[in-house]
Amino acid sequence: MTISKLFTTLCSAVLLTSSLTAQAQDKLRIYAASSMTNAVNELVSEFEKQSQVPVTTVYAGTSSLARQIHQGAPVDLFIAANIKWMNYLVKQQVISSDVVTNIAANQLVVVTPVDQKGTLKVNDSDSWLNYLQGQRIAIGQTNAVPAGIYAKQSLESLSVWPQLQGVLAPTNNVRIALTLVERKEVPLGIVYKTDAMMSSGVKVVAELPESSHDAIIYPMAQLNAKPQTKQFSAFVQSQQGQQILKSYGFAVEPR
Repeated sequence: MTISKLFTTLCSAVLLTSSLTAQAQDKLRIYAASSMTNAVNELVSEFEKQSQVPVTTVYAGTSSLARQIHQGAPVDLFIAANIKWMNYLVKQQVISSDVVTNIAANQLVVVTPVDQKGTLKVNDSDSWLNYLQGQRIAIGQTNAVPAGIYAKQSLESLSVWPQLQGVLAPTNNVRIALTLVERKEVPLGIVYKTDAMMSSGVKVVAELPESSHDAIIYPMAQLNAKPQTKQFSAFVQSQQGQQILKSYGFAVEPR
């Protein structure tokens, strides 16, 4: 190989490496609670059209994502379904409270397969047990998954927890609980209103009073000061971003 060809090859390699490095730096990585899947997918789609920044998303239970972030997972933005897990990361000094913003709210509903018949009184344990007919209630893990934590608070407040805690089918995230009901593997599930709205396989049989549990707030945190991180955060909080969240059933504050 001549010196000129070698020089050209080296230059091409440097340019390719620089290009790949730039692409890696521009890429945005988002961790979001599984109950935000559909809404965040649309937010990402619109953001990519406007910014030309490629986005990678990871969806799972908030507790699982928070632990991964604490262990050093490479992520730019985190959207949680629970303020407590976000506060956990703040206390662990993984993120700063200054970059945490509440972006939406939700509520809990009880769902049943769409062709299931029957009524449910949420403050009557016999009503629950009669509906179940010896089967179980799909619910997020009550010691870790936000939807499960909220649900336990509600059932305790409604004075039915002692009778129901032995007939639960705990899941790793709220979407799995929804799937169990859709597949008719259980007759009842406690999920977010937004989950029920996006499923054609379930119907809402009852709502859990908002006064019976902590407010269901979705906080978003920026884990760095990259331009694309700030861009996406601003987009979510914009009128367009909030309208997208609202279209999926999330409650948002007027902006």
